[in-house]
Amino acid sequence: MGRSYFILSDGVIKRNEDTVLFQNSEVRKVIPIEDIDEMFVLAEVSLTSKVLKLMAEKGVALHLFNRYGFYTGSFYPRETKVSGFLVIKQSEHYLDHEKRIFLARSFILGAIENLSHIYKLEAKDYLEKLSACKSVEDVMSVEGDFRKRCYAELEKITGLEFGSRIKRPPQNPLNALISFGNSLVYAKVLGEIYFTQLNPTISYLHEPSTKRFSLSLDVAEVFKPIFSDGLIIRLLRNGKLREEHFVNESGMCYLTKDGARIFLSEFDQLLNKTIKHRKLKRKVSHRSLIRLELYKLIKHLVSDEIYRPLIYRSLR
Repeated sequence: MGRSYFILSDGVIKRNEDTVLFQNSEVRKVIPIEDIDEMFVLAEVSLTSKVLKLMAEKGVALHLFNRYGFYTGSFYPRETKVSGFLVIKQSEHYLDHEKRIFLARSFILGAIENLSHIYKLEAKDYLEKLSACKSVEDVMSVEGDFRKRCYAELEKITGLEFGSRIKRPPQNPLNALISFGNSLVYAKVLGEIYFTQLNPTISYLHEPSTKRFSLSLDVAEVFKPIFSDGLIIRLLRNGKLREEHFVNESGMCYLTKDGARIFLSEFDQLLNKTIKHRKLKRKVSHRSLIRLELYKLIKHLVSDEIYRPLIYRSLR
């Protein structure tokens, strides 16, 4: 397994034999293609067709963000791990209401359990409401109500004003951080889906539609509390992110380049950090937890094992 690379400076990305070369007027960096799992680009770069072909051959996903840190899209290589049988099973679980609602509830069960752990909130009432949900809309409503509690708690924890959740554009530091963190988690989950036989466009909580990999949105619900909310709280509490790391421009708030660099460094460290997995009885990296979750979902779809979402605190 390779690693994630983050590009924050403008420049050119091109192929140099069997390596990827990034360069601008100040830096020239050569990266062996075997060392790259995926690449996150948060700057203005030019890409050659040769480097895209190399990435496609080696199965390297490329995630693009604009200068404000908003996710804009991914270069998703041609899938090599395809399974017509699994695609049929994914479709069956979408078309069958009971099967779909089970998975939708499961993703939000994981989200609420993990959010309650991060924010130290009691979630019993919300979990009871969730178990009684008969539609996807009801499931998302329960999640939205619990999220509002979490955002109120985030204000108390950080001392910063949150207001309401505003995505496009975020108008204060907390909204900006949540948008940035959630986008990274979405892209990271998409990168992990590529290494499985799952079709990223067939989803259960979020409605499948054109122009997005909606299964990534589903699975990201389980991991946003760990890789986004928890990281945001830690960076603000320890003072690594401060007022000077944000820009307010024409009603839009976003991280400076230094702020984004701090967030991405901590995000990468968290992905590579290991934890003792109680069930597996061995240490695994946090990034491995995502792929393990996808394998659990596959087992559920093919009727090998009932899907149970990751409850982070249960690993310890």
